[in-house]
Amino acid sequence: MTSPSDVDTAVRSAVDTTVDLAAEQAEAAAVEDLLGRLIARGFKFVHPRDAEGELIAIVGVRVHGTVVDVVRFDSEDEVSAMRMPADEADILAPRTLQWRRDGDMHEVVDALLDLPDVSETPPQRRAGGRGCWVGGNRGQSVWLRASA
Repeated sequence: MTSPSDVDTAVRSAVDTTVDLAAEQAEAAAVEDLLGRLIARGFKFVHPRDAEGELIAIVGVRVHGTVVDVVRFDSEDEVSAMRMPADEADILAPRTLQWRRDGDMHEVVDALLDLPDVSETPPQRRAGGRGCWVGGNRGQSVWLRASA
């Protein structure tokens, strides 16, 4: 037979599990909304991996006007975003920055999306149009076309 204290403990455990699950679902929805806002703004995502194929980070890139915006997610609490000139040679390790923010994902992405769009169109430098190369998996690079 089950004692009242056993029932009370089981009920509390079930409530705690439900609360934890609800919190996880709310956080997942917030992350999905945040990434959706970046995608709606024209960010394209790459997923750099190490030699063993393990995901290193999630990197979003948006080329527009004369600038490139980059956001790198190492974890929910370790996010960095940068704006740099469109002619920057290495957007994952730029030499020149116009803006940078580090912190948790909500703070950094909100600040990035608050930056004004740059609509001035630079001269065409490549036959394929405006964009930039982003280092990909195992030394392969990916060309990301400008979104605006």
